[in-house]
Amino acid sequence: MSYVTSLRGVCAGAPAGKIDAVTHAPVPNPHDHATRAASFSLGADLYAAVRPNYPAAAVDYLVPTGARRVLDLAAGTGKLTASLVARGLDVVAVEPSEPMLSRLTDALPGVEAHLAAAEAIPLDDASVDAVVVGQAWHWFDEAAAATQIARVLRPGGTLGVVWNDRDDTRDWVARFGQILHRGDRLEPTPEQRAPVLGATFGPLERRTFAWSDDVATASLRPLAASRSYLLTLPEAERDALLAAVDDLVATHPDLAGRETVALPYVTSAYVARRR
Repeated sequence: MSYVTSLRGVCAGAPAGKIDAVTHAPVPNPHDHATRAASFSLGADLYAAVRPNYPAAAVDYLVPTGARRVLDLAAGTGKLTASLVARGLDVVAVEPSEPMLSRLTDALPGVEAHLAAAEAIPLDDASVDAVVVGQAWHWFDEAAAATQIARVLRPGGTLGVVWNDRDDTRDWVARFGQILHRGDRLEPTPEQRAPVLGATFGPLERRTFAWSDDVATASLRPLAASRSYLLTLPEAERDALLAAVDDLVATHPDLAGRETVALPYVTSAYVARRR
């Protein structure tokens, strides 16, 4: 099955872009929000292999002292879920992509898991002490998700939203980011990532955590390929961006000839308490 054919199946029901002249089927539109959100079902194994985890200090900040039952919302392949489980918490994972959730349950078979969206959380009212969202808030219908999160949180419970952003003060990292975002109309800026939650929640707090992930230089290409923008691009455009990543690795003085490199991140964590 071709890449485009498989993506059409994943994105069924999402607004279509152009029509394929041969198959007469909709061609994925990389600038459509729903198509981009659905695309992660294509790359679950790749996502699990190359996407970074979250620094321990940020995870500690997201989950308040005394919390016992924690919902990892839009849990993906379980990057954040695993950190919560390691802290001895009672974790429930909710994820709308079946391939992503399958990868999570394979890795963490003891975790309660549900195939569902943030806008329709299948948990009882006031049933969790904290909700965390890793790298996914921008895919939600914000008002609907905030309402559902407030419903399942116990009074005084917290919502924590976390983002890993590459630290582009390093030249090679900035160039890498320029390649990844070339032509991307949907990538949220850091300023757009703070959740808007409404009167049910108290003031939003934010902390940042600087850290680095030691990665193989050969993994920069699959890291790029795991992004929703590249997953939904036409093959020729995707290949051109990946070739640019290969060229960066081969020619930049901080990368050329090296097997590994420290990829710096700044993790932003937002926390708000349910009134």
